[in-house]
Amino acid sequence: MVTEAVSIALPPIVSREEWQAARDALLVKEKAHTRAKDALGAERRRLPMVEITTPYTFQGETGPATLLDLFEGRQQLIVQHFMFGPDWEKGCPGCTASVNDIGTVAPLHDKGITFALISRAPLPKLLAYRAEKGWSFPWYSAFGNTFNQDFHVATGEGNEIPGNSVFLRDGEKVYHTYFTPGRGVEPLIPTFGFLDMTPYGRQEDWEDSPAGWPQKPTYG
Repeated sequence: MVTEAVSIALPPIVSREEWQAARDALLVKEKAHTRAKDALGAERRRLPMVEITTPYTFQGETGPATLLDLFEGRQQLIVQHFMFGPDWEKGCPGCTASVNDIGTVAPLHDKGITFALISRAPLPKLLAYRAEKGWSFPWYSAFGNTFNQDFHVATGEGNEIPGNSVFLRDGEKVYHTYFTPGRGVEPLIPTFGFLDMTPYGRQEDWEDSPAGWPQKPTYG
């Protein structure tokens, strides 16, 4: 089988020795990045927390649910603030792609952690979209309460912001321990890790890539 030559720009072609030297130089920076990431994780584990006293009521598959109910009896809870406004007909493409990437969360359960999605759209829209995508993650509607506004993932103008929040419970008391918006959710998206290892990266127009590299708008 004969394949056609690639017509887009290519990385420089060098000897194995030159490649190894360049790879070794990058590896030094990669190891420093790993150590910095570990240090950030250590700081994150030492963050203080704030008690949640607002009696939020969400709508779930089995009826009304409190924030404590979302833990499903476990001690920790990770919430993905999934962008899906009340008047939208489908969820945010970026949030959809990230949930598609998750796979199983069974290992989280083994560590006493529950994962759930929360959106402002009414529950029937969320469940219909979940069925369309073939997901099984618990998804709750914050329609009618101020949860998304209080956690700064929805504005008074109706704009939606992606993010993840982490909660810890001590008995029946619930505490907010962590929040990350925007690109802070990327560690939960495995596909980005694969793409970042490739010569052409994510192929998005915000990336610093050499001239001629394939690129397009993020949601283009």
